[in-house]
Parts: sequence; structure tokens; C-alpha cells
Amino acid sequence: DVQLVESGGGSVQAGGSLRLACTISKSLDSSDCLGWFRQAPGKKREGVAGIDNHGKTSYSKSVNGRFIISKDDAKNTLYLQMNSLKPEDTAMYFCAARNGPCLWSALRYNFWGRGTQVTVS
Repeated sequence: DVQLVESGGGSVQAGGSLRLACTISKSLDSSDCLGWFRQAPGKKREGVAGIDNHGKTSYSKSVNGRFIISKDDAKNTLYLQMNSLKPEDTAMYFCAARNGPCLWSALRYNFWGRGTQVTVS
């Protein structure tokens, strides 16, 4: 069964905003780190933002100052507020979970959603 499900993607003009959401299965309540990754055609999957179980957040340099990661534990939902979107932000966005500290490598995350498409023109 799917344990993480992304939503909120779509097509927007440059400079616009979108808020992505990721619903998380209760079976992953013990996960120490939740993160957002993205992958464009022909490119490797890259880390975008992460938040650990202490509320500490991290952002890639390319999105720092524009994106905000947050979570609502009561709703078992992870969010990514994306502002001032640029064409280079176009990608499939995935949420992921792992135990232990937040890391940038996608290979270190063992639970993944199926992704939601974000297109900026």
C-alpha cells in the first residue's frame, strides 16, 4: 500500500506560487526525517528541502529563501510552500521519509511517494 501521497502540483506562470502536500501513513510516524526531492527529465533526483523530528529545516541553495517546508503532525501531512517559482523549478516532486538525520542523498531514503508534477512557464 502507498505510504506517502503527494498532491498540489500543477502548471503556473513564473513568479507564481504553489503549495504541495504529502499525506503520510501512520506506519511512518516514527520517521526522523521527511523531505522533498525533485527530478526533471534527463536529470538526477535532487534534494530540495528537509525537516527532522525536532523541527529543524534544511534547503538546497537553489530554493533557499523561496520555498518553505513544514509539517502538521496532527494531520500527518508534510507541506512545501513554493514561492517565486522559476522555469527551472519544473520537475516531478516527491516526498520521502527515512530514519536518522536528514540527508541530501536520495539513496538514503527508503520510503517514497509517486510524485506530483510541477510545471512553471
